[in-house]
Parts: sequence; C-alpha cells; structure tokens
Amino acid sequence: MPLNIPLMTIPSTIPPQKMRPAQSNVPPTLAEREQIKRVCTEYVQSGSVVPPVPQSELREFAGKMLAEADISESFIEYAAVLLNNQLWHEHLAGVPFERRLLLLPKCLRAEDTCPAPFDEFGLLCKSCGQCSLQELQAEAERLGYAVLIAEGSALVMAIIETGKIDAIVGVSCLSVLEKAFPYMESAAIPGVAIPLLQDDCRETNVDMEWLWDVIHLTSEDRSYRMDLGGLRKQVATWFEPDELARLCGPAKTDAEQIARQWLARDGKRWRPFLTACAAAAITDDLETPPSDDLKRLAIAVECFHKASLIHDDIEDGDLTRYDQPTVHAEHGVAAAINIGDLLLGEGYRLIGELDAAPDRVAKMLQIAATGHRDLCLGQGAELSWRANPQPLAPAQVLEIFRLKTAPAFEVALRLGATFAGADQAAQDVLHEFSENLGIAYQIRDDIEDTFGGEGTSDIEAMRPTLIPAIAHAMAGGEDKSAVRQWWMREQADASTEHPLHETLRSVGVQERARHLLDAYKEQAIRCLRPLEQPTLKGLLRRVMTKIFNDLKIEGWCSEHEASNASGGEARDEATG
Repeated sequence: MPLNIPLMTIPSTIPPQKMRPAQSNVPPTLAEREQIKRVCTEYVQSGSVVPPVPQSELREFAGKMLAEADISESFIEYAAVLLNNQLWHEHLAGVPFERRLLLLPKCLRAEDTCPAPFDEFGLLCKSCGQCSLQELQAEAERLGYAVLIAEGSALVMAIIETGKIDAIVGVSCLSVLEKAFPYMESAAIPGVAIPLLQDDCRETNVDMEWLWDVIHLTSEDRSYRMDLGGLRKQVATWFEPDELARLCGPAKTDAEQIARQWLARDGKRWRPFLTACAAAAITDDLETPPSDDLKRLAIAVECFHKASLIHDDIEDGDLTRYDQPTVHAEHGVAAAINIGDLLLGEGYRLIGELDAAPDRVAKMLQIAATGHRDLCLGQGAELSWRANPQPLAPAQVLEIFRLKTAPAFEVALRLGATFAGADQAAQDVLHEFSENLGIAYQIRDDIEDTFGGEGTSDIEAMRPTLIPAIAHAMAGGEDKSAVRQWWMREQADASTEHPLHETLRSVGVQERARHLLDAYKEQAIRCLRPLEQPTLKGLLRRVMTKIFNDLKIEGWCSEHEASNASGGEARDEATG
C-alpha cells in the first residue's frame, strides 16, 4: 500500500514525553506473562473498562487489575500495554488490512551487516534475509498493510494525519510505546502493541507467533474466541476411567484393563487436543460442545500415540515413563507388545464405528494407516542405525524426525479436519504444516533434553539425536573425534556425564539448533498462507504459539532504564 505522505505534514520536532520511572526492570516470567494476558481478557470482558481510555486512566485500570489478581505492580507498564491491546482487539479485527499500518523497529535488523539505507520514512529493507524484517514486511504488504520500519512519534502523527490509516499495529520497547501513545490517543486511532523481548536497542527480538496472530487478525477468523486452555482441560477429562468406559465400552479382560490404565496415564494430550481443535475450526462452530463421536476420534488418536510409546520403550530399553514403570517393565515384554497392538486395534475400531459418512470414515482410516506406516519407517531407520552405528548428518536425523514425530501431529489434525469435512486443499496444507510442526517439536525436545539438565538425555541413552549430528558437522580436530566416538556407540562411564556434553558446549551447537528450530517454526506458519478458512488458519497459528510459547521477555529498554536511573528524560529519539 503506497503511503504517499506529504513531507510538510511531518512536524520538525515534537517534545519527548517525560517518562514515568520504571517500577522494576525485572521482566515477567512466561507464567506471569500468560497470567497477565488472561487477566486482561477477563477484565475487559467484565465491562469494567470501555475504549478509548486515556493513558493515565489506562495505567490506573492496569494497577487495579493487577491488585485484584494479586500480581506484582512492577509489571504495570507491561500490563497497561496488554490491557490496551485487549480493549482494541475486536476493533482491529474489523479494520480492513489496507487501512492498517504496521510499525516495525529498526533494532530488529542485524545492525552491523544490514545493507539497507534510510530515508525520511525509515529503513528501506533490501530483503537480504539476515533478520525477520523481510518476512514481516512482505507478509504484511501482501495482506494490504502500509509498513514502516522506523520509530518516532512525529512520523506516526504524520501518517495518521493522511486519513488513510484506521488502526496501527506496532512493535517496540515499552519506552517508545509509551511515547507514541499520546499521539495515537489524540487522533483516536486504535493501536495494538507487541513489546520487544529484549532490552537492547540493537538486534532485538519479538515473539513472532504473537505478532503474526495480530497481523492476520480479522473478524472472519473466529479462532481467537476459542478458549484453547479450557478445551485442553476438557480433553483431559475424556481420559478419566469412567469417561473412557462410557465412550469406549467396559474393559472386560486383563489385557483391556492394562491398555485402559495406560491410556489414562499422564501425558500432554496434545494430539487429541489438536483433533478437537481442527474439527471445531473446519466447522467454524466454536460454541457447540464436542460430540461423543469427536471424543472417540480424539481417544483413537491417543490410542495410536500410547501404542507407539509402549513399543518405543521396549525398543529403547526404557524402564520408566511419566515417573512410573513402563508397561514392559511392569508386565513383561510379551504382554507389552500385545498391549501396544491392542491399543492400535482399539484406535482403528473407534474410527471404523464413528457415525460419519462412509467416505469420511474410509479417508480417516487411510490417514491413520499412512501415519502408522511412516512412524514405523522412522523407527526402522533408527533401529538400522543401532545395528550399524555411524555418524548421521543433520539432514538424516531430521528425516527420522519427519517420519517419527510429524505423523502424530498430521494424523491428529487431519483426522479432526476430515471428520468435519475439510476439502483436499486444506488437507494438503495440514500435511505440510504438520511436517514442519513435528520437526520443530522434536528439535525443541532435543535442545531441552540435551541442555535442560534434568533426567537421562538421549546423549546418555545413545539414541540418534540432532545435537550430536550438528556437532559432528561443525566440530574439528579432537572435538570431531569425541563426537564420532559417541556416534560409534562407545559407552562412557554411566556414573558420570557423557564427555560429549563438554564438546557440545564448546562448539556452539545449541545456537545452531535454535536457528533450525526457528526456521521450521517459521516455515510452519508460512505454509498456512493458501488456507481459505480464516478460523482454521488462525487456530493453527495459535496452536503454534501454545506449543512453543517458551520465549521470555529479557528486560525493558536499557537506554530507557539508564535514563530513569539518572533522573533525566528519555534520550531524544534514543531508540529511533
């Protein structure tokens, strides 16, 4: 969207706003951040505050809201931003994309190597691929947004005065957001703001999933009305013993009882949750409670997952899962193989008995069978490596992930979508989305497993994992020899940490793995573009956020904090 802003409308100077001293530079934890979001939503829904709200009153409301929720007042500035976002959420959804402005900060760029020049409107991105600005600008402009990569209240005011903008989505640190607020307030332009995740004024970062949600928000996308947290809790109740008996029939034999107990054991229940979400999004019916048939379909998905875990535990020699004995450790290998097979049969039985159109049932059975086959091929590749251990390249490990982990997500999503009547175009997108989601999920697990410091990792268990694959590709000399020793399954002293860990830390593997994680997460979001169902598209973006919402805000703007500490005003245009 061409801006066509007359230069004479840009004021030469606008006095900087005097900043309120920060209550604390300690950022909210992830749990606190999610709690603040939830409290803001509930506070707005209660009707306690109606937009527009002046900045001073907004802060008062935020303080009252935090006090009622027993949340530290040190987060009042952050809470005020989120409260304002929630107030304008519905309004933004109704504003056409071509009447919106996306403001991005230049501090997202790779400052030392960025080739982009500046003009009077900000950074002119050269699409070099070194940072997230290129993707954000391209996607927003594809939708119809006007996009500026710049900070400064004068420029914001100039754009508002053109009369071409009805809403603003802005990314910045809290200090800049606070400075810009009075000008948006005076022009009665609603704004939704995404705070940066770091306190530096160069090479910063932003919660991409959150920002993509806001950029794509439309009134047609009703997924944000879904209480995903509530639905996930509801799904968990479907696996309580009495409910399983009601939906699946009584467990009459010893084998059925063991299978039912394993099915009811702990777990994140991501897969049945995704099945329920996909069905609701395809039908665009977010109010009707899930039917018993949909519950049975979700249970079938969990049957497949739990069966794979039983067989994996046997093949890997694991004796505990969910802090309890594995099935083969408790009942023996032969019984465990049989229980796993029984759960597979139970899953197919539940699908085959659904009260659905025959062609949909046939399609669901085909999807489940294909996923089952792919998973076995992935496990087969891992078993082949164990029989003939040798270093694997990262691409080879990622292919195992694609076969072993991605099918579980694909089966869950596509079964729910097929049950609800999704067309082939949606099925194709779900296939690509699931592959990227599954690989990203396993990369994240490998990073946490290796560097999290809790329990026995795949390194100690000597299972093929991405981290040593990257290390073997990156290392040289003695480090490469140490990595190769691990790949050849030369056992270390079980009473000590495997020596490979020291090598992994020295060659910077974790950073490379996180780059791969980000790449697959971004590709999962990018492949959603062809979807024509806004609610399904919005839901899948929200699912990504919920699964990978592990980003932490690392602090507020350091220059803003330094200014407050010295008692002076914020440095004029310090961050833009």
